[in-house]
Amino acid sequence: MRRAAAAFGSLVFLFLAPGTVVVLLPWWLTGWRTGGWWLPVRVLGLLPLAAGAVVLLGAFVRFVIEGLGTPAPLAPPGQLVVGGLYRYVRNPMYVAVLAAIGGQGLLLARPLLFGYGVCAGVGMWAFVRWYEEPELTRRFGADYERYRRAVPGWLPRFTPWRGDG
Repeated sequence: MRRAAAAFGSLVFLFLAPGTVVVLLPWWLTGWRTGGWWLPVRVLGLLPLAAGAVVLLGAFVRFVIEGLGTPAPLAPPGQLVVGGLYRYVRNPMYVAVLAAIGGQGLLLARPLLFGYGVCAGVGMWAFVRWYEEPELTRRFGADYERYRRAVPGWLPRFTPWRGDG
C-alpha cells in the first residue's frame, strides 16, 4: 500500500473506530454533562485524556510510516509494526483509548464512563486474544511470536524492546 493511501485509510479508520469508542459513545452516555466532583480531581482527568490522544495519534502515524498500512483489519500493514511505543507495549492504541475514557470519566465526573471503560477494555482484550493475535501469527509467523514473547500486551515494559528476543 502506498503511504498516501495508508494515511487516508488510517484517518478514516481513526474517525470510525476510536472516534466512536472515545467520542461518540461517551457523548451518547453523558451528553458531555458534568457531575459535581471537586474541580482539581476533574482537571486531573485532562492528563490521561491528553496522553491517550497523543499516544493514539502516534500509533496511527506509526502504522502509516512503518507498516505502510492501517490499523483496520480490512487494510492491514504490510510490515509488522514494532517501533515507537510498540517497543514498550503491544497494544498502545487500546491502552490509549482506555486512558482517554478514564480521563473523560474524571473530567466529566461521571462514574458511568469508568464502567463503560471496563466493558470496552474487555471487548478489546477479547478482540486481541481471539482475532488479532492469531491473525498476526498467521501473517508474520516467527517474527510476531518473538515480539509477542518479549513485549507485554497491556502493561508497558520499562525498557524498549530492540528485537533481540
